[in-house]
Amino acid sequence: MSEKIAIKNNVLKVFITGASSGIGESLARQYANQGAILGLVGRRLELLSKIKSKMNVPCEIYAIDVTDQKGLQKAANHFIKKYGAPDIVIANAGVSTGTLAGEKEDLHTFKRVIEINLYGVIHTFLPFIEAFKKKRSGQLIGIASVAGIRGLPGSGAYSTSKAALINYLESLRIEMKPFGIHVTTIAPGYIHTPMTKHNRYTMPFILDVDVAVSRFIKAIESKKGFVIIPWQMNIVGTIMKLLPSFVWDFLAKGGPKKIRKMIQ
Repeated sequence: MSEKIAIKNNVLKVFITGASSGIGESLARQYANQGAILGLVGRRLELLSKIKSKMNVPCEIYAIDVTDQKGLQKAANHFIKKYGAPDIVIANAGVSTGTLAGEKEDLHTFKRVIEINLYGVIHTFLPFIEAFKKKRSGQLIGIASVAGIRGLPGSGAYSTSKAALINYLESLRIEMKPFGIHVTTIAPGYIHTPMTKHNRYTMPFILDVDVAVSRFIKAIESKKGFVIIPWQMNIVGTIMKLLPSFVWDFLAKGGPKKIRKMIQ
């Protein structure tokens, strides 16, 4: 059993899922550079162990799939018991794949993508909400996507999961305000990560992962409610949202398609 460690009041504590690569790994490194205490969740223990070995801050690692609600609850309990409730919880874990909405063979993929991208976030947040309510502070961050603004052909599962996530986070943001808990939705465009390297089409306004994450952290520090990154994609996203259906259908029908392979 781990004993609770005395922590100075000004030391940031951050709990991150999907921390073994890409955005999650960059978040871990950049928060470690700020001297934060870290709780890192990922499926691959060997990658988490490698990341931890490079950290010069207290860092707990948990090899868990975010669909495992009980496993995440156990990890959260361990972190809270050892360090106290975190200041920031970032639900970053997610998957991407091409799907065809009208194909029965893609039904299992639809369920799996939604289970990870939506329920994985819910599983991540729930263990911390009661602790946040007790201290009347804390911040919950969900990593959504511009793809959640409108339905994208060939990406039905991914678009659906991110659209649902955006709406879940908005509901949660309103519910948590009376308790002093902030909820931030970050909807990125394209970022250089293992997830996007499989895309076989042009990705406008794509950002280096560390550049993107530094902007994420600024948005988190500013306690933004909803933000699209980069600003160019914010313009695109706003236009997408306002277009009438018949215009969107015409523009989107010839759009690029993701490969039908699960990318995590």
